Amino acid sequence: MKRELLSASFVYLLTVFALMATIYPFVQELEFNLSNILVILLLIILGWGYMFIVMLFTPKKQMEDSLTALTKNIIHELNIPLSTIKANSAMLKKSLRDEKSLKRLQRIDDSSVRLKRLYDELVYSINRQIHPIEKEKFDIKEIIEERVEIFKEQRRNSFEISVDSYTIEADKIGFEQLFDNLISNGMKYSQKDTTISVKLDNGLLTIEDRGIGMSATELLSIYERYYQSNSNKEGQGIGLSLVREYCDEQNIKIDIKSQPNIGTQITLSLIDVKV
Repeated sequence: MKRELLSASFVYLLTVFALMATIYPFVQELEFNLSNILVILLLIILGWGYMFIVMLFTPKKQMEDSLTALTKNIIHELNIPLSTIKANSAMLKKSLRDEKSLKRLQRIDDSSVRLKRLYDELVYSINRQIHPIEKEKFDIKEIIEERVEIFKEQRRNSFEISVDSYTIEADKIGFEQLFDNLISNGMKYSQKDTTISVKLDNGLLTIEDRGIGMSATELLSIYERYYQSNSNKEGQGIGLSLVREYCDEQNIKIDIKSQPNIGTQITLSLIDVKV
């Protein structure tokens, strides 16, 4: 966006100077005084500026409005089959007794949970682009306990929680999605029998897994959108990109340490957003 504005400003100034250089000799021939000449040039600048802005930004605004409307429609349509999958899955669980079928159904359930998370991220991202998200005060402990209970329902990894009350002022929905992303990654890249650790001490929130870890080379690319350290794992590779974007906006410092076959430790410094 900055590059577009700079380019547009350069083109505008260039065309203004060209217009002034072309018109100035004719104005002189009419023998106007200096004040009249300045008024005429000022009107030319303002008039051309208005026309330039309309020509430059109207098509872009129309395109953005069309994309926003299209995206909202798509999001609405996505929510219907997602709700249907979850409802029918819950009904089938009550009637099925075959262990093999139940495992297959659980895989469908897990996939619908991941799809719901991506859906929520998409809705949140679009809403954030349309209008600023207001900050609110909330206790991190309540968020963590609530989200961890939801992840426990997947019956995959165990959790070790050591979090005291700590109130911050930030984008609450964004923080929930940040936490979900970090926990989901920890679970996705860990064995089922390992433990995910979540601790909060003196404004430092630490999430640690004992998974496959990452090399120093991989750590350099983890914030790139669509990057995945392990192509064999499911996912869209946008999680940490969104996490970094949120942290930058909310003045949260993030530090990631990882070693292959040992695990990953992510530390968030929340000191600057404490109430």
